[in-house]
Amino acid sequence: MLQKTGNKTYKSPLHKLARFFEKSRDSWKEKYGKVKTENKYLQNRIRYLEKSKAQLSQEALELREKVNRLQAERNKKKQLRKK
Repeated sequence: MLQKTGNKTYKSPLHKLARFFEKSRDSWKEKYGKVKTENKYLQNRIRYLEKSKAQLSQEALELREKVNRLQAERNKKKQLRKK
């Protein structure tokens, strides 16, 4: 007996088709849920790493400025000693 649903015709009984399609839908939803969760985690991770990178860059810039300032002070002291 052929079962007609919409544009498709199936040989299997409707109760078997219903279980198959339900299982297929549930498995798709589970897979999508896992992918969505992983995507959210990765987006958060990227945001954290970008923020961390910006903070480290700012800290490195401040340290470079401090090193330059200290070197300038040291050079001034050396010049004063020579005089």
